[in-house]
Amino acid sequence: MKCDYDVLIIGSGPAGESAAIASAKAGKKVAVVETRALLGGNSAHKGTIPSKSLRHAVKQLLQFKTSSLFRELGETWRMSYPRMLQAVSEVISKQVELHTDYLVRNRIALYAGHASFIDEHTVAISLLDGAQERITAAQFVIATGSRPYRPADIDFEHARVYDSDTILEMQHTPRHLLIYGAGVIGCEYASIFSGLGVHVDLINNRDRLLSFLDDEISDALSYHLRDNGVRVRHSEEYEKLVATDKGITLHLQSGKALKADAILWCNGRSGNTHKLNLQAVGLEPDHRGNLAVDESYCTAVEHIYAVGDVVGWPSLASASFDQGRAVAARITGQLSRKLDSVPTGIYTLPEISSIGKTERELTAAKVPYEVGRCRFKNTARGQISGEEVGMLKLLFHVETQQLLGVHCFGAEAAEIIHIGQAIMNQPGENNSIDFFLNTTFNYPTMAEAYRLAALDGINRVNRY
Repeated sequence: MKCDYDVLIIGSGPAGESAAIASAKAGKKVAVVETRALLGGNSAHKGTIPSKSLRHAVKQLLQFKTSSLFRELGETWRMSYPRMLQAVSEVISKQVELHTDYLVRNRIALYAGHASFIDEHTVAISLLDGAQERITAAQFVIATGSRPYRPADIDFEHARVYDSDTILEMQHTPRHLLIYGAGVIGCEYASIFSGLGVHVDLINNRDRLLSFLDDEISDALSYHLRDNGVRVRHSEEYEKLVATDKGITLHLQSGKALKADAILWCNGRSGNTHKLNLQAVGLEPDHRGNLAVDESYCTAVEHIYAVGDVVGWPSLASASFDQGRAVAARITGQLSRKLDSVPTGIYTLPEISSIGKTERELTAAKVPYEVGRCRFKNTARGQISGEEVGMLKLLFHVETQQLLGVHCFGAEAAEIIHIGQAIMNQPGENNSIDFFLNTTFNYPTMAEAYRLAALDGINRVNRY
């Protein structure tokens, strides 16, 4: 069967874009279908880029308000949420231009519309201008991303009820905001809104925040959220939500009734597979719309692949880029790299990043380890920049000094983590903290925290 394209990518987010470009560079005839008129996917329009741009704007405002230099102006600066969103829109337009240029330069065909399968090698595309097209391809990559999970008993059409997509369209600044769901997105928005001076209640249905983190880092996040005015409520489940023109009331199963001006619902996400007509090709997503794949991101149909948020964990833009390249390598017959070392980046205020094992995991595995810490308030760069909150934490094997885990809480954590990641991935004996002890770091820098943390750790070992 002669097909229109060698590879058809459904979705233009990080996973879809990287799969498309890598396939095109390998000589494949490639097309991309995107539901929006503008490229970039949810990452550019609703997720990673908007929320991180918003966070950056709030961080700048906080630095201005807390600096003794600017405090002398005698002004109390307040900024509305809609005004902050203006900065976000500027970044999105730059991202769209960038991603469009990438695909055009690689001569990748673009279709703006919704794709749905007709059979195993054919999709129907409902174009945004109302036209219909049928396209055939030898192989498909589903990279449709995810959307906020919406329980059926919550009225998301109400003007005071938001999810993590629609919150980017809110045109007022609430005095009091409830955030239901204390996962990564919920914690990030709790930081953002508390930074704007909004009273925030963060409702967590677990007994601690982000339990996948090292306990010490999770505790630090909980402390600093509370220190910034966020009321964190653990082990709570909602019973019902009542929304009126005057406000919202969230009734919890514990008997509490929390009142606020608005609510942000951040309790999970669902894969965007509901419009693909997957039944036509014999695929069945799970209850959250995610597709099961093997180590090469192939679904149960041998020529249909899935990458990015639509396959679930780790649901990170960084991982999606790598997954896209990995699936392109599989399609084009090249060596495919399996993702096994993905750092966590959480853009709260301050931000968090980690890679490797936690103390709890090492204890459970009975690995003899020691801890080296450097608190940012004890670094010259932290004192100069005013970024004194946070620390770098190294976990290493007592006997071999092998670096086992790196956990960072504080300014530029998502940048700093990559130094530790690079050392952890070195072969043989080159992945020990000796690198930090024997390497000269620029001074003053935040990266110097590695040397100080390694010294702290080795001093603990030599003390006994």
